[in-house]
Amino acid sequence: MLGTILKKLDKLISRIEEWTLFTIVTAALISLFANVVLRYGFNYTLAWSEELVRIVIIYSTFVGASVAIKKGSMIRIDAVVQIFPRLEKGLTFYSHILMLVFSGIMIFYGYKMTHLQMLTHQKTIIMQIPLVIVYAIMPLTGGLMCIRTLQAMILDMKQQPKQTADSSE
Repeated sequence: MLGTILKKLDKLISRIEEWTLFTIVTAALISLFANVVLRYGFNYTLAWSEELVRIVIIYSTFVGASVAIKKGSMIRIDAVVQIFPRLEKGLTFYSHILMLVFSGIMIFYGYKMTHLQMLTHQKTIIMQIPLVIVYAIMPLTGGLMCIRTLQAMILDMKQQPKQTADSSE
């Protein structure tokens, strides 16, 4: 029961992440391509294009961090694990705990920054997008990163008995 719920949650979050990344990166590429054609072909520049790309870079960085956790491709130093292979389980657990702390910090301070932007009603300079929309990505992806880290921890716990059983044979 719990396994099917987690699989469905994983599938839903994966679709949201993939479609979000696909949509925003495609929009940025189209606007940049149009800007380059207009700049060099017609000597005209779209001012909003650069602002859009800046927002897309912010969004794709945060959403991409959640995807990286799911795929197990976050940056980590594994030299200690290579020297002392027995420490791998403990260091992996420690890494997950640090990621949970980091995602908690992102949720807490991201919420505070988003709330501040909501109170001040600030907007981007050219496109007049409320900054609350830009800052809202921090607590949202903090939550996604927390969910992904918990999924990775559960997956590690499920795989560890199999590894110890295989190594004892």
